[in-house]
Amino acid sequence: MDWTTLATRLFGPEHGIRADGDFLHGTATFDGAPIEVVGTTNHAPIGVRLALAQARVVLDTMRRHPGRPILLLIDTQGQQLRRHDELLGINRAMAHLGLCIDLARRRGHRVLGLVYDQALSGGFITSGLIADACDALPEAEIRVMRLPAMARITKLAPELLEELSRSNPVFAPGVANYVAMGGVRSLWQGDLAAALRAALAEAPTSDQRARDGAQRGGRRRAASVVQQVLEAA
Repeated sequence: MDWTTLATRLFGPEHGIRADGDFLHGTATFDGAPIEVVGTTNHAPIGVRLALAQARVVLDTMRRHPGRPILLLIDTQGQQLRRHDELLGINRAMAHLGLCIDLARRRGHRVLGLVYDQALSGGFITSGLIADACDALPEAEIRVMRLPAMARITKLAPELLEELSRSNPVFAPGVANYVAMGGVRSLWQGDLAAALRAALAEAPTSDQRARDGAQRGGRRRAASVVQQVLEAA
């Protein structure tokens, strides 16, 4: 689904969101109250400029509108892979974006992520996965690393990873697997405005992903390991 169709279904034709290249931003009205919207489109690679632009919206929202909800619209191919951005410190820019989102959450803003098209790698990790909750459309594509790249990093045979991906969501791409692992809280279908309303009302204020992953069978050990660490601390 393209972002204009999504925005219209969520907020109506006068949604107030605009695109500056690959950068989405604007203030929409939802159930009579303002909600800040920020994100990307066109499978945008997240470089220094885009990361800082999104962080600026989050910072300005905290400064000017304390407590206002923030919706992150996610469509990214991951971090920008070019020397220019590496030299400018893309790692710090993306970390800055993640820290701004986390700070907004700590200051009482409800921050929701919605993967409406594609979410890959660091562009997803430093946005939707740091929100109070991250949801997705059923047709969205989510993955952190392709299996061939995973094979090179882990030194495991591609055939073995392919076999593991059939039974273990941790090794497999796809939105359903991220729901099973708890990384995606739910899929929005049908009435998208109703789904947003429910997400704003029900999104947790603490990290529930490990617990959700255990309950759904996608990450069976993470929650228990976290609990053991907390008890030992």
